[in-house]
Amino acid sequence: MTSEPVLISRTDLRGRAAAGLTRAVLGTVLPRAAFDVSAAVELVRPICADVRHRGGAAVREYTQRFDGVDLAATRVPREAIDHALQALDPDVKAALNEAIRRARVVHEAQLPARSDTSPAPGLAVSTRHVPVTRAGVVVPGGLVAYPSSVVMNVVPAQAAGVESITVASPPQADNDGLPHPVILAACGLLGITEVHAAGGAQALAMLAYGTQECAAVDVITGPGNIYVAAAKRVLQGIVGIDGENGPTEIAIIADHTADPKFVAADLIGQAEHDENAGCLLITTAPALADQVDEELARQIPLTRHKERVETALRGQAGYVFADDIDAAVAICDAWAPEHLEIQAEDAAKIALKVRNAGAIFVGSYTPVSLGDYLAGSNHVLPTGGTARHTSGLSVHPYLRVVNVIECDRGSLSAVAPHVDALGGAEDLAAHVAAVRIRVPSGGAGGTLRSSSPGERGVPSGSQAGQR
Repeated sequence: MTSEPVLISRTDLRGRAAAGLTRAVLGTVLPRAAFDVSAAVELVRPICADVRHRGGAAVREYTQRFDGVDLAATRVPREAIDHALQALDPDVKAALNEAIRRARVVHEAQLPARSDTSPAPGLAVSTRHVPVTRAGVVVPGGLVAYPSSVVMNVVPAQAAGVESITVASPPQADNDGLPHPVILAACGLLGITEVHAAGGAQALAMLAYGTQECAAVDVITGPGNIYVAAAKRVLQGIVGIDGENGPTEIAIIADHTADPKFVAADLIGQAEHDENAGCLLITTAPALADQVDEELARQIPLTRHKERVETALRGQAGYVFADDIDAAVAICDAWAPEHLEIQAEDAAKIALKVRNAGAIFVGSYTPVSLGDYLAGSNHVLPTGGTARHTSGLSVHPYLRVVNVIECDRGSLSAVAPHVDALGGAEDLAAHVAAVRIRVPSGGAGGTLRSSSPGERGVPSGSQAGQR
């Protein structure tokens, strides 16, 4: 079965050196779905404020308005979690257990070791990584249920040592107002007993501010739609967040050795997620684009979510032609994809050149869908170009660095003249006094001579209080 090929835009960047293929140059050239979080912020800000002031009553009202479910309580009964786990398909259960096992291996290996240092004789500074007390995980429940997202968020939190973890997922009208059964079952497999039937901005506000049923959390993680991303932006600072994850995306760097069947299948696999999914093929072999078009025409009619795939590929997919692999890598770095596949000769070496990508899948037999489920790596990844500055989910958002400092009298006395100098430069006499009261200087009597800022080269106007 074949159909007319989806018309995917083509951008020819041949003849342009890698050094000139920058984000500034390509920002408006490469396709990407519009994702205006700023506009959505103004819609969700009053929702968050309302939940802050009215708590569970506000969560209930927004749940009825947006999800069509009127709940007496958000907390899912423990017996509902147990029942969902007992009813789980055995094959799905086995797959989830293996996904959990692999994710634990990867995420436990991410735990940083405690470091103990001695910057000077008599001074010890140790670095501890302390888990947050409580974490909240949001799991989408829109077009499909994502039990894998339960795994990807809960496992790193558990590996980090977080003792209290709660999951929020939208209620389903056809499931007695409970989250999807497979979501509940995944929670049961992971030992999560606190689950709330809530989604969208109201769920994030519930987690951030707390309600009578749900204690406030320290960190919120998990993917979602534009309103979830906007709520994260509003609530950041109240709680820690993992990132503003938007529509999914894939870039594929491919040369003449790439199999067009694989490339087409991977583009379809990503487009299946969302009509706004972004798909970019960056190739040094222009003939590959025609071959992929032929494969798309064969494969798309066979996929379950044909209309969604076609909408995504027509909307924000693109073939980009480059002279060589260095240029292809530069184009990829400018786009900074969530997922990057490399289907080319020396794929592992090419991967070492890439700077900006949420996760890199090396070789023809490492599709993104492996990472979505069973590679052990995390599938909660930065989107929309934020891979330039944001990492995929790991144990780190659930940890805080706490330095422990211990200094003896001799070491403090040795460094005191430097404190004198810096405290004087910053006009913070009490800082110096706090040291000199312990180790008085020989001639100054432990005091800092008062002088005007101009005498020390400090601009007029107090600099105190900026720290």
